[in-house]
Amino acid sequence: MGSIVAIVGRPNVGKSTFFNRLIQRREAIVDAVSGVTRDRHYGKSEWNGKEFTLIDTGGYVVGSDDVFETEIDKQVELAIDEADAIIFMVNVEEGVTSMDEDVANLLRKVDKPIFLAVNKVDNAMRVDDAVEFYSLGLGEYYTIASINGSGTGELLDELVKILPDKEDKPVDDLPRFAVVGRPNAGKSSFINALIGEDRYIVTDIAGTTRDSIDTKYNRFGFEFNLVDTAGIRRKSKVKEDLEFYSVMRSIRAIEHCDVAILMIDATRGFEGQDQNIFWLAEKNKKGVIILVNKWDLVEKDNKTTKQFEAEIRKEIEPFTDVPIIFVSALTKQRVYKAIETAVEVYNNRKNKISTSKLNDVMLEIINQNPPPATKGKYIKIKFCTQLPTPTPQFAFFANLPQYVKPPYKRFVENKLREHFNFTGVPIVVYFRKK
Repeated sequence: MGSIVAIVGRPNVGKSTFFNRLIQRREAIVDAVSGVTRDRHYGKSEWNGKEFTLIDTGGYVVGSDDVFETEIDKQVELAIDEADAIIFMVNVEEGVTSMDEDVANLLRKVDKPIFLAVNKVDNAMRVDDAVEFYSLGLGEYYTIASINGSGTGELLDELVKILPDKEDKPVDDLPRFAVVGRPNAGKSSFINALIGEDRYIVTDIAGTTRDSIDTKYNRFGFEFNLVDTAGIRRKSKVKEDLEFYSVMRSIRAIEHCDVAILMIDATRGFEGQDQNIFWLAEKNKKGVIILVNKWDLVEKDNKTTKQFEAEIRKEIEPFTDVPIIFVSALTKQRVYKAIETAVEVYNNRKNKISTSKLNDVMLEIINQNPPPATKGKYIKIKFCTQLPTPTPQFAFFANLPQYVKPPYKRFVENKLREHFNFTGVPIVVYFRKK
């Protein structure tokens, strides 16, 4: 489970440029194919072998450039509550502003590591100008220019020193399910329906993440851990930012689970925030199932489950091979089915296909539907294998892998899904040089 690092600061100091710089380098390696990330304010970064999650808080709290002090205060409070370390960004061109001072006042009360980054320092004169930021009372600062990356190395060297090393995986091999979703989708009632009033709790593994608890259940003949973020303290003063909290919480829970159980509210449909959480799980290569809750409240005359399901699948293309279950947390309808399905998805994610079987099935299909020739060059695929990774990834060896286009990649992925069971699980297909 990586640490969470939040970037705070007033508008236009260069937070997004810095954020993009840190995640792009990694995205370029990992996600070159899918190109855009779905969520521009959340990303993973890695430095000196330590992985961490980066949050650009400015992107979450809605407000235009003339954002009022209160908006900034909210961002900072969220960061203080949720992050393991905070990068506070200021801009040498404007010097210390009253907003910067407000932020510094909030941060000085916090016992978390704070890194003061003075941005847009791109020449020697500006290095001298940066001295005035000592007046913020946050001690040392780092001079950077996020546009060309100078100085970011030194900042990151210090940042990762204070991040904990990779956490040890919990001892037991039980599936870990996280119930995620927007506020009021019914997560707590679902969890209560699961637990039953008498709570079949065997053990509490406390503090596996900073503030969610893994609870071990033995119900319906299944044993599993619930990464429970539902019962977490809520501050009354950030009512209006529940959405942001739920995203932060979901990030923590998702990174820490095997299967994300995404609950959506049938009366509201599958909205932007639900999609963010869905793509978060997909990007982290977690299993996913979607539970449509409160279906009993929907006017049925013009909407059937089939139609509702089709609408969701349209939104989650191309990763549509995902179980969608209509539940009612209140009447406990299909709660068993939900857990049964989560266990299936967990098993699908561990699915290992023997190389001989994979080649028998896939090479036959590829021979009948070879990749289209490019520039008169024919692509031959001779061999494929499942990689020894924790989640399903496949390598297909070809003479000209660089000519295999995304549509063909999807064709191969769909055929893998057709012939082997990977429902609910993101899979990755690579074409490599033999």
